Amino acid sequence: MDSTNEVVVCQSCGMPMMATEDFGTNKDGSQNDEYCTYCFQDGEFTWNGTLEEMINKQAGMATQMGMSEEEARNMATDNLPKLKRWSK
Repeated sequence: MDSTNEVVVCQSCGMPMMATEDFGTNKDGSQNDEYCTYCFQDGEFTWNGTLEEMINKQAGMATQMGMSEEEARNMATDNLPKLKRWSK
């Protein structure tokens, strides 16, 4: 993470990465500064679904945490396409 107080978010799922263990790993075992441990391990993505599938996955997790379905889906639809992995 950089020395500013800016929160780094996973460029696949949008999860804030605040602790060392939140960050994924490269093939050589070093920390990957763009992707979280849930999305990226040993230099590879852990899940290879589509953007639409990721939106559904994120919306489902957000509703389990108490967000309305509409709010969760809107948030995922607005934010995920802006992340590096999906902005191709």
